[in-house]
Amino acid sequence: MLTFAFPLRRIHLYCHLPTASSLLADPLQQQNQRFATMSSGFPLGIDKVFLSSCKEVSKTLSLGSPAVFANATLVSVSPTAYDFDKLSLDEDKEAIISAVARLSVFYARAAYDFYGTPSGALCVYKNGDAWPVRTGPESQRIIREARGVHGGSLDIDRPLAFAEAGKKTFSPLLIWIGVELESLTYELANTAADAVTFLLTEAGFSGFEIGFRESVVTRSVAGPKMLSFDPFTDSVPEFRKPFTPALGLSIAPLKTPHFEGTGALYFRESKDSNRVLLLTCAPVVRPPLAHPRNTVLDRKTKRHPREQVIALGNSGYTNTLKSMMGAIGDLDHSIRDWQYVPDRLSEPKEGEPENITEKRDEYLALVKKARKRISEINKFHSETVKQWTIPDQRIIGEVLHVESVDLNVAPHGFTSNWAIIELYDDKFDWDTFVGNKVYVGGNLSSLDYGKLMFPRPQDQADYKYPEDGLLQAFGVVQADEIQNPKHLDANGEHCLLVVKNGLMTGTTTGRVMGMESFTRVYDEYGIEGTSMEIAVLPYGSMNGPFSAPGDSGSIVLDRNGRILGMVTGGAGAAYRNDVTYLTPYWWIEEEIKKHFPNSFLYEVIKKAVE
Repeated sequence: MLTFAFPLRRIHLYCHLPTASSLLADPLQQQNQRFATMSSGFPLGIDKVFLSSCKEVSKTLSLGSPAVFANATLVSVSPTAYDFDKLSLDEDKEAIISAVARLSVFYARAAYDFYGTPSGALCVYKNGDAWPVRTGPESQRIIREARGVHGGSLDIDRPLAFAEAGKKTFSPLLIWIGVELESLTYELANTAADAVTFLLTEAGFSGFEIGFRESVVTRSVAGPKMLSFDPFTDSVPEFRKPFTPALGLSIAPLKTPHFEGTGALYFRESKDSNRVLLLTCAPVVRPPLAHPRNTVLDRKTKRHPREQVIALGNSGYTNTLKSMMGAIGDLDHSIRDWQYVPDRLSEPKEGEPENITEKRDEYLALVKKARKRISEINKFHSETVKQWTIPDQRIIGEVLHVESVDLNVAPHGFTSNWAIIELYDDKFDWDTFVGNKVYVGGNLSSLDYGKLMFPRPQDQADYKYPEDGLLQAFGVVQADEIQNPKHLDANGEHCLLVVKNGLMTGTTTGRVMGMESFTRVYDEYGIEGTSMEIAVLPYGSMNGPFSAPGDSGSIVLDRNGRILGMVTGGAGAAYRNDVTYLTPYWWIEEEIKKHFPNSFLYEVIKKAVE
């Protein structure tokens, strides 16, 4: 690849060759048959060694420990490839005609020079002699083929020339340059071609032409797309969730997957851009031990090497697998406990008391349900191991912008600590994407969530559990309400009740203490100072900490879905935070706008009514 710097943009020259999966009659017999089937001592369809491992994992998991959710990674990227709309008047007519008309005004052969390439590439400008075209009122365009050129003196990656389909090459060596759609004018292309020609001629080369084509750069990414998430219809939603883009997404750098955190919110770069961005904390994507310099990173120009991000780092992925195995072990233990009742009652008998039949059927139904559940978890576990084990399969994007970590930033004295990830389009199924919704299920039932977050009768009158347990992030909690909250707890005291979903602790609820000035220490950066942050306490002594290490980057919403802030740290003993600290979102948004002025939160997605 040759790179030439011109005043208005940096142009990369690619010489690229385009490349064009016994029904039983007696009811009593039926009952006895079902009893015999359910009494068999081993679940069908699951490996004995694997089941034994699940039992051991089940013993190691703490009783009542919250489900660990994790997801988000980087996707491996292949060498640059191009994917263009085919130049066919039968497909996408308006867009094609518009592009041809736009380019042909300045370069008459825009639709002719590269006609026949797999993408139907349009030419912005080509210097040198005009290539042959057919003339006449009914003449058709000549179908071109790109051909590799070997043995030349010009040291360019994959040089090529063009030929009429099925015939010998007719053109000289072509330096074929791809540019983004509508990014290069005819005049600038002409100037650039002259400059490249001059430089190569001065270097002693000859017999070449320069051609610019419009192209769209696409990435070939490894691994499956992030999964869709519908807690209502998914068979194992609590285990599926870490592999979905629902907020609470666990992420880590591809190169240092043992440093892990959580994705906060999704953004659009602008109304005119298709890029989708993900907010998180700076140390999540650039861990201090791996990046001790604490500098700003801005990859808008693409000059910095890619720093890819994956869904689920080392512990996130491992803990997710362990949670599946632990659930299988627990279910197997429950089956043995439940099976005791039918075994004691023995086989069904003609004329037995109705309560005996009902009791037997009740426990046989529990056993049947547990066996089905084991089968579903085992199936998903197998799919996960096959498709998600290698970190490269979990790549979801790359770091686009990182702010340096600074304390007591004027004028409010907050901590600057945020980063933006560009998500890879091919890793997401945008038709099932739920956007900025936080899963409030998992650790809490719908009943428990309602009682905690809407504790007073007058609050519960209009309360409705979020559809499918997904709370839409919408609106922002402003500074005055943080200091003067409007909610009332069960004791009638004013408070602001909040919820979040993070990598380590899953769904947790808390109450805001207000704005607090406290000392932040970043030993790795050599930073120590005082900053203002939002302090959040656990809501209720029985509910555990609001956050833990690994939850950094989680977005925190109030009970109605308004955005409060992003988790940046906490304080407590032995990895259990008594207090969680947030940077206010309203201020983070102001800071983001300085670098991405046209960005906005991903649009609200309403579930289609079938």
